[in-house]
Amino acid sequence: MKAAELKDLTVEELIRKAGELRENLFNLKIRRRAGTLESVSDVTKNRRDLARILTLLTLKQGTSKAQKKAAGRTPQAPASAQAAQPAEKKEQS
Repeated sequence: MKAAELKDLTVEELIRKAGELRENLFNLKIRRRAGTLESVSDVTKNRRDLARILTLLTLKQGTSKAQKKAAGRTPQAPASAQAAQPAEKKEQS
């Protein structure tokens, strides 16, 4: 599927199409393991189409990491890193 065709689809259609491709990819993988798949390139084509759709979904929904960070939602440090800081201060004293 071409990217130009996908750009015209709505978010709901893209989500539906992604679900269909995931299911189809699952079936292709099973057929490949069973040895009944005629063309292994179908798996690759399906994966690339799914990646195109997921990329467009990210762009249309505006949920990229850069946008979240710009909105002020910065990730916090892990709890283990926070717990280690007071111990280091005590050792210096």
